[in-house]
Amino acid sequence: MLLVCAENDLAAVGEAGSADEAIAEARALRPDVIVLDAGLFKQGEIDIVQALGQQHPTGKVVVLSVQNEPQDVKEAFELGARGYVLKQAVETELVPAIREVAAGGRYVPPDLGARLIEAETAERRTEKDPLSNRERQVLRLLALGHTNLEIAQKLNISVRTSEAHRAHIMQKLRLSTRADLVRYALGRGLLET
Repeated sequence: MLLVCAENDLAAVGEAGSADEAIAEARALRPDVIVLDAGLFKQGEIDIVQALGQQHPTGKVVVLSVQNEPQDVKEAFELGARGYVLKQAVETELVPAIREVAAGGRYVPPDLGARLIEAETAERRTEKDPLSNRERQVLRLLALGHTNLEIAQKLNISVRTSEAHRAHIMQKLRLSTRADLVRYALGRGLLET
């Protein structure tokens, strides 16, 4: 609270000692930014972030936590937090986080943000591709604009088999249009070769 009060452009409008008080204060005072010290509440920080978002949808939550794992940040953001500050860095990062979030942005400490990106990249790499090698070949050709007849000729398969592969691809990926197929192929790097 003292950090915020020391800033000319920021004002602390309330303080709460429990989850219920925080929710009531947010509803009554309607602050632009809510700094949530997760350690003060009986409920888990994620439940409170969600409850605050329901009670005061325009308030932006900055979670203050000792948890420094990318998964903790991801969960907080999925449930509505706009900022995440580690307690050990509060003196240097809280005010910049409040300003960034108040301006409509998001805030994650740089080192934790980098770890979050690494974790998400690794997660995407380890996702099991639901398509067979042949289906990936067919998808690539479809995304490049080839017809079922052209695909059949290029892969030495029947047109009916080409159509069946297309149907399986659409079903497995839960896609409905050729544009969806192209976006998926681009996202997977299938058009780069």
